Amino acid sequence: MKVAAVVDENNTLQPLDMGSSIILFDDEKKEMKEYENPGFANPRGGKEIAMSIILRLKPDAVLVKEGFLCPGSYGMSRGRIKYIPAESEDLTENIKNISELKEKAQSELSFEFFRENE
Repeated sequence: MKVAAVVDENNTLQPLDMGSSIILFDDEKKEMKEYENPGFANPRGGKEIAMSIILRLKPDAVLVKEGFLCPGSYGMSRGRIKYIPAESEDLTENIKNISELKEKAQSELSFEFFRENE
């Protein structure tokens, strides 16, 4: 399974527009690739920009936490990839537990994951 995540320079999971890198981890090949996140620090459409890049990388799933997506990025990706609610903000910890996390992959998310910040 290929899993995408948006992270900062400390490899901490971030909302789609708040992490400088997009990571693609292939658990079958045990490979991790890093890509620049063009949606980083972009207040207008940053989450959608990041999601468009993630979708081009063709992951099976993306690691998320509450507030990481917005309605637009969720709408773009729904039905195309699965979502894995992350238990930790640490990318290394999530990769270490990827076998258990894969079992929690879901096709839809509750509103808390993609609500707009007020």
